[in-house]
Amino acid sequence: MSLDNNTLETAGKITGNILKILIVAAEAVPFAKVGHVAEVIGSLPGALHQMGHDVRLVIPRYGRIDPMKFDLKPLIHELSVPLQNNHNENVYITETQIKGGVPVYFVNSERYFNREGIYGYPDDDERFILFCRTVLEMLPELGWQPDIIHCHEWHTAIIPNWLHTIYANQPFYENIASVYTIHNLAYQGIFGYRVLEVAGIADFDFVVPTIDDPSNLVSLMSLGIRHADVISTVSPTYAQEILTPQYGEHLDELLLERKSHLFGILNGIDTNLFNPATDRYLAARFDETRLDDRLANKLNLQKDLKLPQNPDIPVIGMITRLANQKGLDLLSQIIEPLLKYDVQFVLMGTGDPLYHERFSQVAKNNPEKMAVLLTFNTVLAQKIYGGSDIFLMPSRFEPCGLGQMIAMRYGSIPVVRRTGGLADTVEDFDPRTGQGNGFTFTEYDQHALFAAIVRALEIYKYKETWHKLMLRDMMADYSWKASANEYVKLYQKAQQFHAHGEST
Repeated sequence: MSLDNNTLETAGKITGNILKILIVAAEAVPFAKVGHVAEVIGSLPGALHQMGHDVRLVIPRYGRIDPMKFDLKPLIHELSVPLQNNHNENVYITETQIKGGVPVYFVNSERYFNREGIYGYPDDDERFILFCRTVLEMLPELGWQPDIIHCHEWHTAIIPNWLHTIYANQPFYENIASVYTIHNLAYQGIFGYRVLEVAGIADFDFVVPTIDDPSNLVSLMSLGIRHADVISTVSPTYAQEILTPQYGEHLDELLLERKSHLFGILNGIDTNLFNPATDRYLAARFDETRLDDRLANKLNLQKDLKLPQNPDIPVIGMITRLANQKGLDLLSQIIEPLLKYDVQFVLMGTGDPLYHERFSQVAKNNPEKMAVLLTFNTVLAQKIYGGSDIFLMPSRFEPCGLGQMIAMRYGSIPVVRRTGGLADTVEDFDPRTGQGNGFTFTEYDQHALFAAIVRALEIYKYKETWHKLMLRDMMADYSWKASANEYVKLYQKAQQFHAHGEST
């Protein structure tokens, strides 16, 4: 469900109120990053803060987060936090600020978080249950009572559950509404039944999704979906897709039960960071008024990658995880026929070793047509955005996707599969009407992908048409300002549901 004005008419009556918002997540730039969720958490608080809201962020303090570098200061010196079987764990809270004054709180535990990594430990269930319990326990100590707790991904999904179970009868928490955002339904935090005992909710009613062994496995994400006042995903189309068995990851029935509380909001991008007019990594800066200057970036990219420098050859760029989800299985089947065209292809990313070997061999056999970079390098990524003509994202599923939005801001025209956020941001170009901003295909099929790329290559030959496409994409607004406005409406909707006892 999208957040239209009719849906939010009642909530809109309180538009303009200053909200107190606590954003809870496992990662955030610039402190710790594994995936795109860190970019979201690093940007959303600042956008909300600029709107005048009292927004604060809390994440774990991992070993890689240098207290000196980020000027972390002591806030709560010792906090005894309940953790399974009447055991209490001692933690402490530090703080700093980002984005013009947004407070950031860090949960410190030598035992659970003073490690170099972020995820992937055998005790991840205990680690993030402790983190979430600390978040709720620290609030009275801070003397700050949020209106909204906005939780992200499985790591924080227990919080909406707790607000309706073990904290339900405590006056401090009774007016706090919860929003739970799913960034990728495929990562649910699935653990053994013992996780309910660790969380202290084994005696409460809960929902276990139908997964491999429902009697012994628990999806923490399902607890957030069941109990949050509002559930959101990172694009309107993905919010609809996850209601189906094809995309629902065994949670589609639960999501269907809560459909009236499910909404989709597109992520934004940091338009200050991703700005071709100021990007220090580009060979030549440009904007929609200086589009001819962009050509220098294409020639520089070709030079850096030892491809023939030719301004007329279309360069296709792809920055991705090398995995089936991202459409690498389709690309593998068409890459050699594609390279028979007058084209150059640049692929950057890491992932499945089979794809490392496959595409490296193709590049070795076609050194003047393909470059493969088995890494992720920020400088080269920006050069690919700024120097490619076409940007490829043939994903099997894509909850939101940021690459296509960044590429469009840099004038690289997207070719995408119509799924998730890709469907919400890229409209297929129709040469008869001139409408559209990219090239799309629907069936998850190598022939459909190949046809979409060929259509883009054909339109590329018409320079005036291509120029208009580039301008249209560069002028589109995918900033966090637009997304933050939608989130404020979502928070108000959560308050409305909470006040009327409509959460579960």
